[in-house]
Amino acid sequence: MDLKNRNFITLLDFTPEEIDYLIVLSSRLKSEKYEGIPHRHLSDKNIVLLFQKDSTRTRCAFEVGALDLGMGVTFLGPSGSQMNKKESVKDTARVLGRMYDGIEFRGYKQADVEALAKNSGVPVWNGLTDVYHPTQILADFLTIKELYGYLKGIKFTYVGDSRNNMGNSLMIGSAKMGLHFTGVAPKELWPDQELIDTCLEIAKETGATINFTEDKMIGTKDADVIYTDVWVSMGEPKEVWDERLALLSPYQVDMEMINNAKTSVAFLHCLPAFHDKETEVGRQISAEYGEKYPKVKNGEMEVTDEVIESNKSFVFQEAENRMHTIKAVMLATMGENYE
Repeated sequence: MDLKNRNFITLLDFTPEEIDYLIVLSSRLKSEKYEGIPHRHLSDKNIVLLFQKDSTRTRCAFEVGALDLGMGVTFLGPSGSQMNKKESVKDTARVLGRMYDGIEFRGYKQADVEALAKNSGVPVWNGLTDVYHPTQILADFLTIKELYGYLKGIKFTYVGDSRNNMGNSLMIGSAKMGLHFTGVAPKELWPDQELIDTCLEIAKETGATINFTEDKMIGTKDADVIYTDVWVSMGEPKEVWDERLALLSPYQVDMEMINNAKTSVAFLHCLPAFHDKETEVGRQISAEYGEKYPKVKNGEMEVTDEVIESNKSFVFQEAENRMHTIKAVMLATMGENYE
């Protein structure tokens, strides 16, 4: 399996066999880390992390993963570069590509990460855009494989804004790897039909199914995995909160949904999650909208505290797996085939 010098922009660019290879490699690197086996296979390399959007998991996963592989790391935060201000994305790519062996981008426009990939001459990894979040899906699928031992045939339910980067990417990943994907959301928040059609074509080859419903009990019935994400993404205006709460508060993941699924159901969330009043945003939304939308009175939005703290929740195992899967992507695209 030769992925050297490949970009990691969207899972649409990868075959099921290539995705499986990355998950298997992730599992091996995770085992080696736990066993204290060094794997500094890229000690002559340097990478840059180009962040327009702040993050805990993505930054830490790339930094620790790169250091474990022996690489040098430069972090450029939202005010750390001139990209899109005094310098075009194309010019930034041509500069960074001459200084670094790999570029991670986490930001807004999918077109920006694609421009970096087209012009830098080195592997570029998508740490998140408004359209796709492919590194997160690898972590999600590694977690599911650890819990169930397989991916193909898993009944996977995504609850919430199904047209955001997570909804898009989980649907693509499910189509590629043969999961039975159900999106549960009001129709206004279903993905673009063109992307659904693309995934349906992929599913014909893999045995996956792609479905959408507005009925949360139908959508979560006998699910193996229930997944959700925040209702408002970073960078979206404050004004959208009222609209999203009106649409999505009926879809808050609670124990009724969990109990409607299989007894072995796993709850997953890419984090951060609003499930209590211990965050600034949670307190603010509770104060401003708690009377109008009683479900969010305690700072609980897309998921209740009871669910995220239950033994059905594997969100922190999932968060750790960001590091192992990102490490695998970097190694596979910068190193040799790792058997």
